[in-house]
Amino acid sequence: MKQGKIFIISAPSGAGKSTLCNLILKNFPDISYSISYTTRKPRNNENHGVAYSFITNYEFEKKIEKKFWAEWAMVHGNYYGTSIEFINQKIESGKSLILDIDIQGAKKIVDLYPDAIKIFIMPLSFNILEQRLISRNTDSKDVIKKRLENARKEISQKDFYDHVIVNDELEKAFRQINKIIKKAFCEN
Repeated sequence: MKQGKIFIISAPSGAGKSTLCNLILKNFPDISYSISYTTRKPRNNENHGVAYSFITNYEFEKKIEKKFWAEWAMVHGNYYGTSIEFINQKIESGKSLILDIDIQGAKKIVDLYPDAIKIFIMPLSFNILEQRLISRNTDSKDVIKKRLENARKEISQKDFYDHVIVNDELEKAFRQINKIIKKAFCEN
């Protein structure tokens, strides 16, 4: 049986990463979404076990001790992590995965899975990114400021990725990702 592929999708908050991941899942039924764990509070439209599994700091730290994570990091003051067992079960059964993770997590995943395909989503500009974050109406001004500071750091590391896509137009960005995924499946 062929092993599944891992697609890492990273982007600054507000660059359209979640929307693009949803389009990928809709158009590629053989790709699953890797549900990350986090200690942050759910937003209004989020349910446990869909985009994230929400756990306490204590639970997260216990899982660190038990080496449960393929990758984990503290981001914006909260823990985020991906289960190594979940990844292995999926790819060993021939299923491919999308991992929606930051640069720290991407580097850790590549250490364990060097064939992972890395895609970075860029905003057209910082002004547009800031407007997207504000229009989401989910974060305070201080959180938005921190996310923009982190965005500058993340963008400075875009060359780590195999592919960099500017999300200036959603359909165009999706077409580019679509080509990357189809090419990866043809190479298998």
